[in-house]
Amino acid sequence: MLCARCQHHTAVPGGTLCTGCATAPAPSAPSAPSAPPAAPPFTGVPAVLLRSPVGLGRAAVAMLALVVAADLFAVWASLVMYDFSGDLMDGAVGEDVMRRADHADLLTTVAGTAQIVTMIASCVVFLCWFYRVRVNAEVFDPSRHSMKRGWAIGAWFTPVVNLWFPRRIMLEIWDASSPWDRPGPRGLVNAWWTLWIIAQVVGRAGSNTYSRSETAEELHWAATQTMVADVLDIAAAVLAVLVVLRLTRMQHEKALRGPVPTTA
Repeated sequence: MLCARCQHHTAVPGGTLCTGCATAPAPSAPSAPSAPPAAPPFTGVPAVLLRSPVGLGRAAVAMLALVVAADLFAVWASLVMYDFSGDLMDGAVGEDVMRRADHADLLTTVAGTAQIVTMIASCVVFLCWFYRVRVNAEVFDPSRHSMKRGWAIGAWFTPVVNLWFPRRIMLEIWDASSPWDRPGPRGLVNAWWTLWIIAQVVGRAGSNTYSRSETAEELHWAATQTMVADVLDIAAAVLAVLVVLRLTRMQHEKALRGPVPTTA
């Protein structure tokens, strides 16, 4: 009988294997494939990475400067409309008045378009910067924040709460980004937000007055309102520039120091 293992040599009498196979070690059973390493548990919180806000901060400042330029042009357009409507109230008539009316209306339209374009562009860049500093602030001090990161964007577009949520988020970022040994004062943020809200309210009122104006007196009052709103918006934009520069510098310096205070 042939060997049951090699099927080549004759099995020893009374057995099933040949002499060589009987003395050789039995082949080991194939090992089971190793299981892949277990994935880390999902906590539901995305990773927090510290990224420089300097580039976005500079871009936000540049876009805010364009907003100021558009507002200055709008102030001039309002002055032209103010002078024209004042002369109209005094009884001025003729072709010169009609030409001035067309010129004032054209300037107002161009100024409004420039303000909308620069405002949209600056909002996009500012919100990118704002989200960046919000994430960085979570690296510095995660306990400072009462709302999730998504509110850094959504708070600006949610009716009613957009009157105070962005300021609240900004103050939490400001506190978390302040030096460990001297918390930063909040006066600059509060002044910026106050002027921003007032400028929006006055600007909306002036826009409504202008769209409904039918007499020279109403046009004169609308020009006054829009002029005041544009001046307030310029002041708010300048304060926004200071906020961006200050907060960007605070985060940059704190990142160089390290997010954890050193102890003696």
